[in-house]
Amino acid sequence: MRKEWEYKKLGEVCDVINGYAFKSSKYTSQGTRIIRITNVQKGYVVDNDPKFYSNEDFKDLFQYSLFEGDLVMSLTGNVGRVGILQKNMLPAALNQRVACLRVKSEKMQLNYLFHLLNSNLFENAAIQSARGIAQLNMSTEWLKNYIIPLPPLSTQLSIVSELDKINELIRLKKEQLKDFDNLAQSIFYEMFGDPVENERGWEVKKLGDVCIDIKYGTSKPASENGRYIYLRMCNLTTNGFLDLSNTKQIDIPDDEIEKCIVRYGDVLFNRTNSIELVGKTCLFDQKEPMVIAGYIIRVRLNDSLLPIVLTRMFNLTSIKKLLRSMAKGAVNQANINSKELASIKIPLPPLPLQHLFAQRIEQIEHQKAEVQKSITDLETLLASRMQYWFE
Repeated sequence: MRKEWEYKKLGEVCDVINGYAFKSSKYTSQGTRIIRITNVQKGYVVDNDPKFYSNEDFKDLFQYSLFEGDLVMSLTGNVGRVGILQKNMLPAALNQRVACLRVKSEKMQLNYLFHLLNSNLFENAAIQSARGIAQLNMSTEWLKNYIIPLPPLSTQLSIVSELDKINELIRLKKEQLKDFDNLAQSIFYEMFGDPVENERGWEVKKLGDVCIDIKYGTSKPASENGRYIYLRMCNLTTNGFLDLSNTKQIDIPDDEIEKCIVRYGDVLFNRTNSIELVGKTCLFDQKEPMVIAGYIIRVRLNDSLLPIVLTRMFNLTSIKKLLRSMAKGAVNQANINSKELASIKIPLPPLPLQHLFAQRIEQIEHQKAEVQKSITDLETLLASRMQYWFE
């Protein structure tokens, strides 16, 4: 307990509002934006798959309207995630299982509350409070009774200023990473041209002709203490990298392991996903072999094509467009099978040029690693300062 700080229930300084069960069958292409759980990420509100209600259908539901500066929070699944609603997302309305926190006390500064609720302390408390087996559900009654520290406004503003500065440095560093990725893409076009147009006139082959094998992953379920790290489609990022922040484990019998194991230099291809994400492709660059799930295809190349060249090629806009046009099935369950993948025609630049490209990408990745280290250090500092202020 700090001197001159008050401690209040969240419901004393905020109105905590529940959402409405908007019907997905009534979603339209314009009107009032519906803020759903999927829109609320840790620290921000995303809008990559907007859903709307027509003005006619919304006219009797104005009590669920949202306003600029409202805090929205996930109550189901990844509970306790919070973001601030921005003006460019209005008009908007609150869907079920999303809470709105609207500051009502003059003693509370909005951005201070945002930082407090975005802390690991609060998120862990929210998870601990939640109930459910298949999916966690958090109660708004618990939320209203959650005790928060309330320092004087001048202290709140100082805390906000400090945390905002660290967050801004992190944001700028992450922009640098995007710039490096854009540079890598530009180098590909500069050296090889567009692989779909093939204006350089390189030799063209089917992908299957430059592969040692193309194999599906395993359909076996994860196990609690498996021998191998188990990679799923969430471990392939949309911009072509391996993300090991959320992995599981699996056991595979020795006589089956070669069918689904991945080793350094293999290319991983996400064969089933939504139409926007199908075809995610990354290079497996880990020394430790791992196992892939059935929604991933292992592409193991022969010596005529470098894995980094194929990976960067499959992350170009023109190839992604081609892959989406090939995908079969529903919009949310699009699929490209191994035969279709093997049939894709790709240009085959000379090996010396491929090696030069690989060297340039290696230099970029080295610079990216330095920036990523800075981001990690800043995120550690941010967590430390949030712990100091809020715990």
